[in-house]
Amino acid sequence: MKAGAQQQENAFNGVMGRKPKRTFSEGLQRMVSEYDARSQKQHILLVAKWMDEQAHGVVIGQELLDAARKMQKALKEKGLAQSTINNRIQVVKRVLSLAYREWDWLDLPLDGKLRKPSPKNERHVYLTEPELAELLEAVPERYEVERQVILLAMLTGMRRGELLALEPGNVYSGRIVLKPNQTKNGKPRVIPLSDEAQLLVDALPFATTSDKVRGAFEKARKTIGRPDIRFHDMRHCYASLLASKGETLTSIRDLLGHSSLTVTSRYAHADPARWDGVMTRLPRISNQIATKH
Repeated sequence: MKAGAQQQENAFNGVMGRKPKRTFSEGLQRMVSEYDARSQKQHILLVAKWMDEQAHGVVIGQELLDAARKMQKALKEKGLAQSTINNRIQVVKRVLSLAYREWDWLDLPLDGKLRKPSPKNERHVYLTEPELAELLEAVPERYEVERQVILLAMLTGMRRGELLALEPGNVYSGRIVLKPNQTKNGKPRVIPLSDEAQLLVDALPFATTSDKVRGAFEKARKTIGRPDIRFHDMRHCYASLLASKGETLTSIRDLLGHSSLTVTSRYAHADPARWDGVMTRLPRISNQIATKH
């Protein structure tokens, strides 16, 4: 009954020159079919489940905003980490963004109305070059392909989903070129490849799965006695190492695909050289006072 009534309303809206109403479920299915959303797979499934149980048939628009805020509150009350809640909200924001910018389902952009508070539980592990080498060496021999994925993560700062979605066509003139449908924020990204990294992309795509990569990584971190290390930390290590070599934060922002320098600024600590010469540029206040007297 509800589906039939919705079809009639959509037909009426079409006659009246209005955009037909679309459900979040429709948007989610279209996003998954048109874009590579593997890096968000877990969160997409959990958001879809929550919406189906708590806001079945919710329409894209103000109704979806209200449902998303309700979900946000429920997850917070459940005790989930803010970073996890933000990942769930990002799924809704992406559908809203595409509904307006790509699919012409909305007359106004609504994704900006959903806020993602900065996590207070952020944790970042920064490994030195020798520690990264030790971790890589600890990957069991039977995980040869998975070892290549882990190494490329160290050398490019790419997310696991981005790495596993790579195709030969993503490599061009010594660089990895990610298309909008291959990145988390829907923006293209270019990552230069070192000679070591170039060897790893010659046999794309990687013949493995996310679960196998996770298994190889967990065995390696257990071997070196570092159960606290996560695969995503390779991304932080890449950025931190670039900063320690004097790379600018704007370059690191673009290489990681961050939306702003606010997110990238966490790596500023790794570049102590940025303070070199500060003291020499300060004026000699006491001498100027002495001169006046």
